Amino acid sequence: MTIQVDVAVLGGGPGGYTAAIRAAQLGKKTAIIELDKLGGTCLHRGCIPSKSLLRSAEVYHTVKDSQRYGIVCEGEASVRYDLVSERKRQTVDQLHRGLQYLMKKHDIDIIHGKGRIVGPSIFSPRSGALAVELPDGEMETVVSKNLIVATGSRPKMLPGLPYDGIHIMNSDDALAMSELPGNLLIIGGGVIGVEWASMMNDFGVQVTLVETASRLLPGEDADVSAELEKLLRRRGVRVLTSARLLPDTCEVGDGGVTVNAETAEGKIVLTTACMLVSIGREANVEGLGLEATDIQTQDGFIRVNAHMQTTEPHIYAIGDVIGGVQLAHAAAHEGIAAVEHMTGMKHAPIEAHRIPRCVYSRPEVASIGWTESQARAKGHEVKTVKMPFQAIGKAIVLGETDGFVKVVADCDSGDALGVHMIGPHVTDLISEAGLADLLNASVWELGQLIHPHPTLSEALGEAMLAIDGQALVF
Repeated sequence: MTIQVDVAVLGGGPGGYTAAIRAAQLGKKTAIIELDKLGGTCLHRGCIPSKSLLRSAEVYHTVKDSQRYGIVCEGEASVRYDLVSERKRQTVDQLHRGLQYLMKKHDIDIIHGKGRIVGPSIFSPRSGALAVELPDGEMETVVSKNLIVATGSRPKMLPGLPYDGIHIMNSDDALAMSELPGNLLIIGGGVIGVEWASMMNDFGVQVTLVETASRLLPGEDADVSAELEKLLRRRGVRVLTSARLLPDTCEVGDGGVTVNAETAEGKIVLTTACMLVSIGREANVEGLGLEATDIQTQDGFIRVNAHMQTTEPHIYAIGDVIGGVQLAHAAAHEGIAAVEHMTGMKHAPIEAHRIPRCVYSRPEVASIGWTESQARAKGHEVKTVKMPFQAIGKAIVLGETDGFVKVVADCDSGDALGVHMIGPHVTDLISEAGLADLLNASVWELGQLIHPHPTLSEALGEAMLAIDGQALVF
């Protein structure tokens, strides 16, 4: 059976389904080919389930700390992790149903099966048609004018470790845990590692966090990294930076996991109930049939141009499979850019540093633009300021005064080059900085915006004023 469409999307994650919706809005007959569930890693094994767990951990922490707010609870609060997991499942299911509704609303065909790109054939004179193996073993062919590859990524494995999904896990395995471990060793101090360290610590699990770089979140501003590490240590998380795990020393037994690590002070032995490895992600490119095309890859990722086109102009690729900024909202924006380009619309190139970055730990981290060191490396003479949340009335009301807003500005033009936040609800505040970046606003212009009082958003406004010594609260 042959299915003819204008746009075929291989992969139904945030990038894929957003691209499909945009194509349908533009009048294109569209189909998504998805091997698993619509929504991809983000909905089922990433963003949404992990944030549901983080929210439960945050509530547990608040309940335990309630006396500070004048609320006395009889008895001691405890975690029912089975109920935490059930809430996670319900959250995912609700969003999955909503996504299925959107596909029906936009008349997008969903084909469940494993898609493989085929070369020129009787179905199409050029490569890009898809041979789709359905769950019952039958085959279908999908022929499209344009193909978008959005097959995402999977957790990267550390060679030499005896992964079993129970004692030694990746992030997918960790989301499937049925009970909390007594202690947890996390390898990798990037976004996923930091979020899991914060979550498990709030749930009462003893956590050790190991990072090979000299600081946590090495891609973020150094001041933010230092503040986060300080706060995690204060909460009781053991943080080891400039440390390298020695996989060949790993032993798994009834008592848990034992492994050695090299640190600046020498070798140490780490013993834990289980280990979570979060050292990044690698693209899902195997078995896609790329060899039947002229599509090129680099370092395991599909190469694309500024319009998301591969080296075959009618085939596009978006999201984690192309590397770069591996975030759901980045993939979605790339999907829109790809569809608008193939339909002849103009779309501004996506600049990586203008994509907001968020970490949903406690406290949260959010940033956009260049870090201080990046701005200096690009030749800018910069001025910076840090506005502490301790000076913000709403933060004091919330009882969450840790952290700050840091602004990096150009000395000559006054343009805001970067905004870096660590503190309460900063993932909800970063969009104001993103809009300012989009409009190329100066710090003076941002400082003129009237922020409501008392709100956390005042921290951003005050930081902009503080750049020129005009802050009113600090």
